Amino acid sequence: MYLSILFSFFLCLASAQSASFDAREATIESVHNSIFNGNISCRDVALSFLSRIEVLNNRTNAIISLDPTALATADRLDALLSSSNATGSLFCIPVLLKDNYNTASTPTTAGNLALGQSRPSADAPVVAALKNAGAIILGKANLHELALEGLSVSSLGGQTFNPYDSTRTPGGSSGGSGAAVAASFSVFATGTDTVNSLRSPPSANSLFSIRPTRGLITRRGIVPISYTQDVVGPIARTIKDVAAALNVMASVGFDAEDNATALIPPSSKGVDYTESIGSESLSGLRFGLLTSFFNRTSSSENDPVNDAMDKTVARLRAEGATIVPINETIFNVTAIAVNDVQRLEYREAMDAYLSSPSLGGQHPSHLSELYSTNSSGKGGRFLVIPGQYEYVNTALISSTSNATYSSTLSKIQDLKQAVADSFTRNNLTALLYPEQRNLVVKIGSPSQAGRNGILAALTGSPVVTVPIGFSPPTNDAPIGVPIGMEIFGRPWEESKLLGIGWEMEKLFQIRKPPIWAEEVVEVTEFSQEKLEAFKPNRGNIPGVYSLGTL
Repeated sequence: MYLSILFSFFLCLASAQSASFDAREATIESVHNSIFNGNISCRDVALSFLSRIEVLNNRTNAIISLDPTALATADRLDALLSSSNATGSLFCIPVLLKDNYNTASTPTTAGNLALGQSRPSADAPVVAALKNAGAIILGKANLHELALEGLSVSSLGGQTFNPYDSTRTPGGSSGGSGAAVAASFSVFATGTDTVNSLRSPPSANSLFSIRPTRGLITRRGIVPISYTQDVVGPIARTIKDVAAALNVMASVGFDAEDNATALIPPSSKGVDYTESIGSESLSGLRFGLLTSFFNRTSSSENDPVNDAMDKTVARLRAEGATIVPINETIFNVTAIAVNDVQRLEYREAMDAYLSSPSLGGQHPSHLSELYSTNSSGKGGRFLVIPGQYEYVNTALISSTSNATYSSTLSKIQDLKQAVADSFTRNNLTALLYPEQRNLVVKIGSPSQAGRNGILAALTGSPVVTVPIGFSPPTNDAPIGVPIGMEIFGRPWEESKLLGIGWEMEKLFQIRKPPIWAEEVVEVTEFSQEKLEAFKPNRGNIPGVYSLGTL
């Protein structure tokens, strides 16, 4: 009896302590202020976010799994805190991973039922770096299956809903990460980007992100698509948190198993990206506005984007920036997209990943085996989307030995040079354009139409995404649908772009949480069983696509 009363007392005490910490819109700085002022424990911080996931995840279905080691990690950090040994720039910061990052503590599924029991033997180097910096990995976020589209629906995780408008997708493929951060399920989350996926979810969820220069962060241990186009990076509610997360993710440096990291110049090694915050001024900067990256046909889907961009451009001019309209023929989204090489690289990349000796558990050993149950499109272990089938069917018979591959790579090099020449010719600081020419699409759409990410994907250039507005409120979207803008820079100019992004964040003050995410959630204790038993809220989505069978 005495032990039961004592245990109840400590649970109440923990809840009371947690009441002094507000997980809603929390930042790295606010968590650290609470931790290091002695107001709250790391366990309480973790429980605050886990409780929000438990109560609110059904509103967005952003989370696939919780990490069974999350609270043990928090307790270990509390021990360090009590002995004055707390170190690491992300000490006690709750983080969610897109579920294509290898972790030894949980399956890495990429949202695919056939990979539901796939167990890496080691964390991806980037995950190890986050943990070494003191982060608490809370779990994995849903994504578009195998990161092959932008709708954020998967056979294992189901459909993730946009937290601002439940009739729309949250962008993709990192839509679970975007929706989770928008709803304050973690301080920040990780994503990957082959064409749009580190920028589409922030745009659709009123968030900030960076697609770093290809090679800055190792991609080893992350389910691949394209050697040429894949990058990884953070998604957060503030530019400061994006910069702090980038510091850690980029700290791995050169990785012999991802030779793109050999491209890192000396000037980018050991950079503290948080130092760029406050170092820029918008006055005097020259921004190229890509006029061909707009859809000026008037409609309820296009007009809010165009209005938000026009207002943004006007405010930048008022701050002393020069806006240079760019209508050069090289900036044609349709023409650029022809050089997308992911179909030619996908099968070989996935075969190498699936056959890796470090990948344990039950899983297919190559891509054709993963899709061997794919022929009928009924009751399989994968997502059924006609466009995605066309992609995979092409990839299964394509490779880097295709006659067109080397010539396409040559065209990509030409594009890089043409973009560099345009920067020089127009004396530009950066390029500006909407991430998406229309609002993020409705659930049930066959694809995520209107995105502009292909330019950065092929050139490997860095991009910072910032929120610039919302569409008019509707019954489905009480505060409107978020709209984001890309700030595209020269390779290895992450610091400059983050500095510009912070100035825009400060000037625009656009970020707003979803209405339902403002709910205060009572903090409760989590048992180990509860962590391990967590499941996403799957469910077939009628219409264009359906889920596989569990």
